[in-house]
Amino acid sequence: MAAKKLLQKYGIRSIDSSYVKSADAAVAFADGDPIVMKVLSDKALHKSKAGLVRLNLGEEKDIRKAFADLSNRAKRLRPYKIIAQRMAAPGIEMIIGGRTDQQFGQIVLIGLGGIYVEVFRDFALRICPITRYDAGDMLDQLRSKNVVTYNGKATKTLEDLLLKTSKLLAENNGIKELDLNPVIMRANGYDVVDIRILK
Repeated sequence: MAAKKLLQKYGIRSIDSSYVKSADAAVAFADGDPIVMKVLSDKALHKSKAGLVRLNLGEEKDIRKAFADLSNRAKRLRPYKIIAQRMAAPGIEMIIGGRTDQQFGQIVLIGLGGIYVEVFRDFALRICPITRYDAGDMLDQLRSKNVVTYNGKATKTLEDLLLKTSKLLAENNGIKELDLNPVIMRANGYDVVDIRILK
C-alpha cells in the first residue's frame, strides 16, 4: 500500500482497498457491501484481459468463489497479491499520470482512461511543474473536454488532480512512470481505482 500512502501525502484520494490472503479476509473486508477483487502481479499488467478481475461481488458465496478462482489463475504469476476494493460509483474512466522523459524531465499526462486510452488516444501532456493555467489548457486540449468535465462541473476537481500529480512527480524524481488508470470521474467527485508506480 506504499503507492496509496504516497497519493495520500499529496491529497489524492484512492478507493478503499485491502490486500486479502484468504476468502475469510475478503468477506470481512466486504462487510456486506459489494466489492471488486483483482490479482496484482508484475507478470500481468493487463488484469482485465487476463481474466484477473472480478466485479460487483455482493454475496458471500460469490466472494469465496471469486477468491478461489483468482487464486487458481494466479498460481502461474507468482509472486502475486489479491486486492479487494470497494465498488466505485459509476462515472467516466480517465487516466492521470506521468513519466520521466530523458530530454524534458518529468511530464504529466491526462486523458480518457480505461480501454479508451489506446482506442481514442485523447490525451494532453505538459512538463512539470504545471500551473493552474497549464492544467486548464490541458483540459481544453482534450476532444472529450465537455464529457470528462461534465460540462465544466468537474473542471476544478480535474485541475486540482493535475496540480497534485505534477507536484508528486516533481518532488519524487525516482519515479519513471505513474499511472492512475482508471480514475472514475463524476460531476461531484472521483475515485482513483488502479495505481501503478514504476521506479
